[in-house]
Amino acid sequence: MRPIATLIALMLAVSVHAEDAPSSVPEPQELGEVTNLPLPRFVSLKAQEANVRRGPSTDYRIDWVFTRRDMPLQVTAEHGHWRRVIDRDGMGGWVHYIMLSGSRTVIIDEMTPLFSMPDEDATQEAQLESGVVARIRECNVDWCKLSAGGFTGWSPKTNLWGVGETEVID
Repeated sequence: MRPIATLIALMLAVSVHAEDAPSSVPEPQELGEVTNLPLPRFVSLKAQEANVRRGPSTDYRIDWVFTRRDMPLQVTAEHGHWRRVIDRDGMGGWVHYIMLSGSRTVIIDEMTPLFSMPDEDATQEAQLESGVVARIRECNVDWCKLSAGGFTGWSPKTNLWGVGETEVID
């Protein structure tokens, strides 16, 4: 076989097997045009209240007001000083970036225990009710260490909104 034909045959064989193998390289994420940070990404509400507008400017009408400090939000787009965000219910709009924080929080989706270690057989430290906002201390692939109401412990990610399914936070 000629060298070029051998190379093409080899490339075809590798590409066929690569489609069958699980990818160990994460899919590339879109980056925000302003911050160059990944989109989508999670942030939290810095202010006690933040106007949510139809578009990225004060010229747009206010559709509603977020009224819960530390509430986790997901940034889905950027335009100048504005970020398009959604909450856990998918509701959102444009918020001025000054109202957002990089501090990470989650909302508890349903009653969930906090364990002393990331293990369901560990000692249970507390129970967090649905709707509680907790601050993230760290996360591994399956668990997050949270703080809320004076308690700190580990919770499985399955009951949390505000952290990626396989996201790791140090």
